[in-house]
Amino acid sequence: MIDSVDSPGQGSIVPHWYAVQTRARHEKRVADHLRSKSMEAFLPVHRCRRRWNNGILADVDFPLFPCYLFARAPLHERIRLLQLPGIVGIAASTARPTAIPDQEIEMLRQATDVFRAEPHPFLNAGDRVRVLAGPLAGVEGILTRRKQEFRLVLSVQIIMRSIAIEVSEFDIEPILVNRQVSN
Repeated sequence: MIDSVDSPGQGSIVPHWYAVQTRARHEKRVADHLRSKSMEAFLPVHRCRRRWNNGILADVDFPLFPCYLFARAPLHERIRLLQLPGIVGIAASTARPTAIPDQEIEMLRQATDVFRAEPHPFLNAGDRVRVLAGPLAGVEGILTRRKQEFRLVLSVQIIMRSIAIEVSEFDIEPILVNRQVSN
């Protein structure tokens, strides 16, 4: 689903999105560092209610993908990225960092802006569905059920992380997969 979109020659100067791995609980600090260096950063978050040791309840924003955020930069600036404090590496499926398509980042932005998203265990198997209506129309994911509500799991393959959003059963359709029957 996600392939490196850089090509030799001109590809290294074109900015692409990359999944940047951070030290634990450094995601917000790294995002601020990236922005201060005039680099585009996207840190999807979800809001949780937490009770502090002193008994006070507070709403706190946590990263949807712990230890990861997304940075948009040309491939030739990967050394500059890796030199920032708190950055551990850049996610890669080969020897080179793997670019994430703009559409996938936009899907994550819309999902986190419109829906109440929360972290979800990464899934490769399950019932695949397509959203029929709303801001995520056409997006495909894995359908799960939690109590009485349906949830759509959206996955970012390169970092093997997923989020779950609530969906109406009337706004989705199953994706039929051709299966060969072996005798």
